[in-house]
Amino acid sequence: MAITAAMVKELREKTGAGMMDCKKALTATDGDAAKAVDWLREKGIAKAEKKAGRVAAEGAVGAFVAADGKTGCVVEINCETDFAAGNDQFKELLAKVAEHIVATKPADLDALNDSEIEGKKVSTLITEATATIGEKISLRRFACYETEGRLASYIHMGGKIGVLVNLTGGDEQLGKDVAMQIAAAAPMAVDRNGVDASALEHEKEVLRKQAEEEGKPANIIERMVEGRINKFYKEVCLNEQIFVKDSEKTIKDVLGDVKVTEFTRFQLGEGIEKKQDDFAAEVAAQLK
Repeated sequence: MAITAAMVKELREKTGAGMMDCKKALTATDGDAAKAVDWLREKGIAKAEKKAGRVAAEGAVGAFVAADGKTGCVVEINCETDFAAGNDQFKELLAKVAEHIVATKPADLDALNDSEIEGKKVSTLITEATATIGEKISLRRFACYETEGRLASYIHMGGKIGVLVNLTGGDEQLGKDVAMQIAAAAPMAVDRNGVDASALEHEKEVLRKQAEEEGKPANIIERMVEGRINKFYKEVCLNEQIFVKDSEKTIKDVLGDVKVTEFTRFQLGEGIEKKQDDFAAEVAAQLK
């Protein structure tokens, strides 16, 4: 029986499995949709649909930089538990996707999901991983850089924080030091020009209120705010931060003639609303 695109689409919507898997299931069952669902369930692929609504806030951030240091990426893939993040299959998936991003340079997440690794769409690989690992797996975000200078990456605590930084030059050690600095000190921007205007205004408003609470006269509050905002810049601007490996130097001192043009810092699960379980209620429910 000829397997049509409409049949594949319908099965995919019903099971949540990838298009290629749906086509295989329909081919194996001579186009019988009900049997195709069973086929997918037997393979463990259709289970992924039931996990789609779960919160995946664990996982890992990975990075990959090409051997010449000219192309690199940082990527976050989420799962539901630390245990699954330590699974070899999860680690292999993360490494494979990171290397694929550098090789193909997708424009965005949709393009990445639609691209293929060894004949399978990335979205299909994620669905299959959800089924075989037994938890919701989610490809969340990535950043990919190309440079005429040097790229460096750093992964902290086995994937809790990942950094990719673009430098105009320097050696491998300098790149590593700067990437580690970004991981540890979480700068907001490279320099003052890059600080988000709304974040800056928010900080100024906080400092104004602090000065008012201290009972300072209105005519000197603004001067105090401008003075204190310099401390804020030293905390959030990479170039002005104290070097974590040598408190006598700033990052600008460490860089010398080299400049950082851009960086991305991903902290695992940041911005994802995690489910807060009531452990006592869970135990009580199980006892019932």
